[in-house]
Amino acid sequence: MKKRFFILAASLLMICFSFSMAAAHCQIPCGIYDDQMRTDQIAQDITTVEKAMKEISTLSRQKPVNYNQLVRWVTNKEEHASNIMNGVSLYFMAQRVNPDQKQYTEKLTVLHKLLQSAMKSKQSVDLKHVGDMRSLLKEFKSLYFNDPSDQHK
Repeated sequence: MKKRFFILAASLLMICFSFSMAAAHCQIPCGIYDDQMRTDQIAQDITTVEKAMKEISTLSRQKPVNYNQLVRWVTNKEEHASNIMNGVSLYFMAQRVNPDQKQYTEKLTVLHKLLQSAMKSKQSVDLKHVGDMRSLLKEFKSLYFNDPSDQHK
């Protein structure tokens, strides 16, 4: 019994560890990924969340409801909203936005709002959250890429 529990616990730990490493990249400043690519990926994820919301709304009105497709679009929306949250928190907030940068507080505030909008987009199909995410990403890019004190260009 103890052996089975140990094997199960070790397997779960390995799965969780593997997923977090694959999803987050690493937190070593290797320079493989660039900041523009990260913001472009967030923009693409926002577009995917928007498409998923529209598909969910359309599928929900059909008679009979195709629950298989509905679940697939909900899962897709959740995944891309999580991608946005990971990009914001694990890449920009953890690694790229630093206290010694100009407009630090403004950058963190916009990122936090973007993080919250992504979280809210997981909870509903309200397209307002997509609009909020787009405008917040635009605001962040303006703050981030127009800051001459940053060394990310």
